[in-house]
Amino acid sequence: MKAGKLVTKTQIIDIVSEGTGLTKVETAAVIDGFLATITWAASNDRRVTLRGFGSFDAVQRRERLTRNPRTGEKMTVAARRAVTFRPAKELREAVNHGAPGEKPRAAVVEETK
Repeated sequence: MKAGKLVTKTQIIDIVSEGTGLTKVETAAVIDGFLATITWAASNDRRVTLRGFGSFDAVQRRERLTRNPRTGEKMTVAARRAVTFRPAKELREAVNHGAPGEKPRAAVVEETK
């Protein structure tokens, strides 16, 4: 991945803040809460499903035998838990067919009078 193509958490906060009219501090708090909720759910064996985006699941990986690529020596990788992400159809299609070049506007909150 090229460094110029990286989107950081700070940049996400800037984009969402601009689109919603919230301050950057408020937006950061919302995003931190969102990420903490996903972390909590995955660590408590709960599936997180975001319609149109994808789902996060905690899975158990079993112990397996592998080789050290440098030495060729056989070694055992211990069993562990891991988080998997399965993208939704809409996300897969956007990635495969290309999304518009503009920043997302779906986050814009319309003012009601």
